[in-house]
Amino acid sequence: MSRASTHPAIYDDGTYLANNPTWHEEDSPWKARRLAEMIRKHGLSIRTVAEVGCGAGEVLRQLAGLLGDGVACTGFETSPQAFQRCRAKAAPNLTYLCDDFLAAAPPEVPAYDLLLVVDVVEHVEDYLGFLRALRGRATWKLLHIPLDLSAQALLRRRPLRILRERYGHLHYFTRDTALAALEQCGYEIVDHAYTRPSLELEAFSIRQRLMRLPRRLLFALNRDLAARLLGGFSLLVLAR
Repeated sequence: MSRASTHPAIYDDGTYLANNPTWHEEDSPWKARRLAEMIRKHGLSIRTVAEVGCGAGEVLRQLAGLLGDGVACTGFETSPQAFQRCRAKAAPNLTYLCDDFLAAAPPEVPAYDLLLVVDVVEHVEDYLGFLRALRGRATWKLLHIPLDLSAQALLRRRPLRILRERYGHLHYFTRDTALAALEQCGYEIVDHAYTRPSLELEAFSIRQRLMRLPRRLLFALNRDLAARLLGGFSLLVLAR
């Protein structure tokens, strides 16, 4: 798979950095906790972790701290701008590479115990080819996928345009389409759960704060309906 098919130019030419100057580092502790919860829930025996598209590297740094010194973590990032943020975070059990994770030929046996794909799939032009290429490179895969498609987003229209123009989302998923894509690419779904960024991360606008109450109430009653109707949720998937 060519780098062009997985890495749009906006991550190199300054566009993404201009729109997202923190590279979402402020969300990283929350994401790392959600990942650690799934790992501990299933009692995964992990000694090596890789993250593809690690961005600023903060999610992996936070997770490495939660998993302990006995776990070797490696982050792969092809954007030189994001890599500049990663490199200063390196530690004895934490390595960052400015390299394409898929550049090397697929190994005969999985090279890592766990592969992290955190808020990456929606940015990749050929996301099905990307998922297929990743599958054999680790025993376990842990993916976090934003569920951008909701009735509210479709009715308002503007949110989807903002996601594309400001955040580089090329594909929009529901719970069902995300799981179907993984199954189509040969993944065995072991577990999946909603995460609640709209309820648990900082709200920057009045509208976001006002939407918290209906989202919270509907999510308590029917999680699937809340995600499909109001949006603001993501999907965490553990797969083999």
